[in-house]
Amino acid sequence: MDYQEILKKNIAEIEAQIKELKHLCTDKELSSLAKEEIKRLEEEKEILKKNLETSKRIGKKEETPSAESFLHRSVIMEIRAGTGGEEAALFAADLFRMYARFAEKKGWKLETLDTHISEQGGFKQVVFSIKGKDVYQNLQYESGVHRVQRVPKTESRGRIHTSAVSVYVMPEAEDVEIEIKPEDLRIDVFRSSGPGGQSVNTTDSAVRITHLPTGTVVTCQDERSQYKNKLKAMRVLKTRLLDKLRKEKQGEISRERREKIGRGDRSEKIRTYNFPQQRVTDHRINFKTNLKNILEGDLDLLVRNLCAHYQSQEKAVC
Repeated sequence: MDYQEILKKNIAEIEAQIKELKHLCTDKELSSLAKEEIKRLEEEKEILKKNLETSKRIGKKEETPSAESFLHRSVIMEIRAGTGGEEAALFAADLFRMYARFAEKKGWKLETLDTHISEQGGFKQVVFSIKGKDVYQNLQYESGVHRVQRVPKTESRGRIHTSAVSVYVMPEAEDVEIEIKPEDLRIDVFRSSGPGGQSVNTTDSAVRITHLPTGTVVTCQDERSQYKNKLKAMRVLKTRLLDKLRKEKQGEISRERREKIGRGDRSEKIRTYNFPQQRVTDHRINFKTNLKNILEGDLDLLVRNLCAHYQSQEKAVC
């Protein structure tokens, strides 16, 4: 079943649910709940109908590339601070440095696309690309919630805190795969801001792009040039749209992303970085290794073990 057929099937199912709920509107006790649910379903149906109308415009090719073809691609990664406030932002910066060191060891090129810096120099969010051979093959299983246990710099009593950071990895889109029409975009410009919201630029060089058919929003403010920020934002937008299309065609829509990213909550973890014990544990494969080596970018052994694990799973590729 192709993407458009999936959307049509989902719309039909929602319409059937609405029809059933309308029969409950005559019941005094259930009428209010039924009407609320009908409203929610109608909104969901409208979104699906818009996606159906614009699906041909999102991708030039009728079929997205195979899973195997993505393995050799460059990636765009997003790291976001979750539970833990300033400490989570500081750990997000640690993870960014970890991936930067790994990229350097592999001979890859890292480029920062967008950053939101916290008061103490951490990252509330950082978006970056890594270009090189087999990047996605190595980093595809880094998506998820990374938990840290350590004594924060802000802790005066020496107590160990637990914080969480979300990581998301997407194979970067190629221009020939995604066609975006100008009328489908809303582009806003604003002044770049730094920690605490203070202005760091005297011109409106930051760019926010909204893809109207899907509601996808991308911002970029790192460059002083509005044109360069727009180019970077478009790269991220195309990659997010391709990633969305790829997952929808697999019938997963947003479920997989929610499972990988979660809410940045401590309980939704794939890996724990325990500083007191100087140990990293990947909970998916119960793999334990030295913390210092991992933070220095020595991820090869962990990557190989993850690939071996997922290769044993149905339909997994490495």
